Amino acid sequence: MKSKKILIVAGEVSGDLHGAHLVEAIHRIGPEIEFLGIGGDKLQQRGMRLLRHVNTLSVVGISEALRKLRTAFLALRELKKVMEEERPDLVILIDYPEFNLRLAKIAHKIGISVLYYISPQIWAWRPGRVKSIAKWVRKMVVFFPFEIPLYQAAGVDVDWVGHPLLDIVKPILPKEEAFCQFDLDPKRKTIALLPGSRMEEVIQLLPPMLDSAILLRKEIPELQFILPLAPGIPESALSPWINSRAIPITVTKDLVYDVMNISDFIITASGTATLEAAILGKPMVILYKVSWFSYWVGRALIRVKQIGLVNLIAGEEVAKELLQEEVHPERIMEETLRILRNPDLCKQKVEAMAKVRQSLGEPGAASRAARIVLSLLSDQKV
Repeated sequence: MKSKKILIVAGEVSGDLHGAHLVEAIHRIGPEIEFLGIGGDKLQQRGMRLLRHVNTLSVVGISEALRKLRTAFLALRELKKVMEEERPDLVILIDYPEFNLRLAKIAHKIGISVLYYISPQIWAWRPGRVKSIAKWVRKMVVFFPFEIPLYQAAGVDVDWVGHPLLDIVKPILPKEEAFCQFDLDPKRKTIALLPGSRMEEVIQLLPPMLDSAILLRKEIPELQFILPLAPGIPESALSPWINSRAIPITVTKDLVYDVMNISDFIITASGTATLEAAILGKPMVILYKVSWFSYWVGRALIRVKQIGLVNLIAGEEVAKELLQEEVHPERIMEETLRILRNPDLCKQKVEAMAKVRQSLGEPGAASRAARIVLSLLSDQKV
């Protein structure tokens, strides 16, 4: 096969992670393939030529997204020009549906095939988008088996590959070494604080998380807390909040899965982290807070009861969700203590997480997706 070129667009940090592992898997089969597009540090480390960094587009909430409309419009215009001038052989769109579905339409009009990796959540809100997907997307690759019939009913060519997090979420260190690495006491209970991968999330969630840690220490003095920084969030941005609280918080820049692995409980922003914690079998409480405008518009559109990804997959609330005004130190403390002080309940939560993990399929998702990509590239119609 002659050298091929693929345009990838990942508008979120989680998309950058999955995109990087997909690129790695593709390169194992076709090392000559070139990549360019929008992504983050991980995609760049895999050799992708960055046209824009993911941090310029990533937002949470509708009103927050409105403030970046001009940036998104300029990015779409730039990508259209790139597709017209460089004529990539394939476009891979990763999550980020409001932006990427518009880009899919542009690519379709130019005559470039589109593979969508990480499905828009049509089963949760705005199911009518599946009609656009059927027109503009040549191949949909999904992570959850229940998505297959939804797309097949609309005539979308769809494949389920399992969830790539099963290959990604792997602690590096034995627990004893991890405790030593983080300078934590293995005899004390550990709580991980994960305030999110976007600065908007951190602003909303970190202060109540830290204040809940203070309250929890009053109830259980031996508790210790650790906060792994998300990519793109500098420690200096968190320091004012952390330094203003009279409680020690260990902050680490790497080894997030080792942090989760040694933790007895996780207080986390809604998102991919909830699924990562479930794969590691950790009980958690999920926090979600955006502007009231974003929340009420979202609630009017969303057709499911839960927001947390782990709960959506389980089909029930296996992790307590605290939304909007409930993101309060006292409520976070109450939900955390409810599980920490009840060994039977804690065991039930761990067992529920194991069931979630089992529903994600078998390891090797990125490799299976890579083979699909290569099959499209070898097709003369691409």
